[in-house]
Amino acid sequence: LHMHPYCEIFIIRTGTGLFTVGDRQIEASAGQILIVPPNTPHKFTNLGPGPLETIDIHENGSFVTEWLE
Repeated sequence: LHMHPYCEIFIIRTGTGLFTVGDRQIEASAGQILIVPPNTPHKFTNLGPGPLETIDIHENGSFVTEWLE
């Protein structure tokens, strides 16, 4: 679990993942996009059986992460 002081955008290319965003759990699969607001704790896991491939866009000039677990 971690968070950033800026938005993070997840584009799901293949597979299905379970995303924890704040206090919500969201199942997302290929073709879907998730936007995580700034300072929102989040994490994700692959629901398998195949690989989960995402494109992660960080809206910042440098990568800043606060690890919460």
